[in-house]
Amino acid sequence: MGAPVLTVSPAAEKFMRRLVRFGGGPGAGIRLHVSGGGCSGYMSEFSVEAAPLEGDAVVDVNGLRLFLSAQSIPLLDGVTVDCVDSPMQSGLTFSRAHGAPCACGSAAGGHPPAKASISLASLKRR
Repeated sequence: MGAPVLTVSPAAEKFMRRLVRFGGGPGAGIRLHVSGGGCSGYMSEFSVEAAPLEGDAVVDVNGLRLFLSAQSIPLLDGVTVDCVDSPMQSGLTFSRAHGAPCACGSAAGGHPPAKASISLASLKRR
């Protein structure tokens, strides 16, 4: 399976570049791992990695390297990655314009766009 078609907002790109600059070396990137979390949405985590793991897809976003786990690829296809920094929330958000509000796929149409978040607390250091 190829890399997903995903959109990264300028704010998310800036946020991820800052993480790589302070936590990685040459060739480093952001590893995104997203998995289904039932009706509550998605479980996700990200980390700065020196290189992709075996089986990861590598997506180039204006020179920023994203390492996507194989499990994450179908879940990230068609997703927009953005960055939120407010008093109530800080971190990456994922939204799909035409998604159901739950990951189990049993929801009927007519719901608002699906959205999941990754907080800064989920950043893993390796």
